[in-house]
Amino acid sequence: MRQDHRTPFERALLRTRASAYAPGEFVGQESFMTASEIRALATRAGVGPGVSVLDLGCGTGGPGRFLTRELGCDYLGVDFSPSAVALARAYAACLPCRYAVAHAPPLPGGRVDVVLLLEAMLAIEDKEPLIHAVAAALAPGGRFAFTLEEGQALTAGERAAMPDPDTVWLSPIDEVTAALERAGLALTSLEDHSAEHRAMAQALTDAYAADAARISAEIGRRALEDILAAHRLWVEWLDSGRVRKLALVTASARGSARRAAARPAASDRPAAMARP
Repeated sequence: MRQDHRTPFERALLRTRASAYAPGEFVGQESFMTASEIRALATRAGVGPGVSVLDLGCGTGGPGRFLTRELGCDYLGVDFSPSAVALARAYAACLPCRYAVAHAPPLPGGRVDVVLLLEAMLAIEDKEPLIHAVAAALAPGGRFAFTLEEGQALTAGERAAMPDPDTVWLSPIDEVTAALERAGLALTSLEDHSAEHRAMAQALTDAYAADAARISAEIGRRALEDILAAHRLWVEWLDSGRVRKLALVTASARGSARRAAARPAASDRPAAMARP
């Protein structure tokens, strides 16, 4: 059973997944990010009332619902999975969230202020076309905020050990930042959340293992074993430094002169971005 057929996995895993997070940190996300991390990254990208946001690989839409409630943005989420989008629409209820089924690139029409890509860059083998498409979709001064699983490409042995290895494409940070620069996107913020995501991967592993009988009854033992195997590999890789989990914000070079004129004095600027 593939996880792009999202409904059975959502039904089987949602309650257990929620139990792994600290109080207030689960908002329906299908990732190692906490609600605090999601909000902090969106805030660094300037998400707020009236800001147009395009969320690529939105899944069942948990982060989008959370950001719409908390920050009041104009939100559109897109995902390639019709079942995920159907769930996102059902969950959104009366919230002003919009969702569409689409592969990216190309990106759905019109310029936007912010593009988000949360825990989905990993599934993209060739990242440069997407980065250029994002840059083209941003309004002058627009921001691209995303997470990155940073590291050298998987070895043959690592690919054999990872379930669904065709969705796991690590990238060295230097390659990604070079692609961003070629697309006209300047890095403004970089944070390392490897330790937090290692802890979250372990908490999810423990929760799934503890609820194994019920989950297996709904999606089958093999599907659960694949989920546990993948999470255990992430724990190992994050613990050893084989992979780093980074959160980045970039800004479009278009409109940079106008932004520079309005830039606050050095004493008013935020602290230097955290680098690993």
